[in-house]
Amino acid sequence: MDRHPITQEGYDKLREEIRYLESEKMPEIAQAIADARAEGDLKENTEYHAQREAQGMTQAKINQLKTKLANCYIADKSTMPKGVVTFGTTVTVKDLSDGLEEKYEFVGPGEEDYTGEIMKILTSSPLAEGLLNKKVGDQVEVNVPSGMLKLEIIKIDD
Repeated sequence: MDRHPITQEGYDKLREEIRYLESEKMPEIAQAIADARAEGDLKENTEYHAQREAQGMTQAKINQLKTKLANCYIADKSTMPKGVVTFGTTVTVKDLSDGLEEKYEFVGPGEEDYTGEIMKILTSSPLAEGLLNKKVGDQVEVNVPSGMLKLEIIKIDD
């Protein structure tokens, strides 16, 4: 499996989320399970079953975050090549089908954010993979879940 770049800040954010889930959330759930167990008959104790389900879901989230971290390496954006689309760059592209321009910043796991003026997308996404290592003026066709995009790279901010 390929390892993905992540900033130190993104790495620290994921580590903190794991720490919170393991040392704060899981003990809270364990206490709630113990409290519910003390209520008696477990067959009809919905609180007990709800807390057991929450425990399983929280453990799954912890495992998912640990896997994400294991598949990452901390990358220094300042050492990335200049003038090409790489991890950490912000790229402005024009959709050749409608002329609309969009800005994307290529980030690592845990850093993605699709709500801002500049969408932060994973370097492992189909869109990013289609644009990586390209230069201003390059035209690319990218196969994304919604179909084929034809894009031209207008600007790269290192």
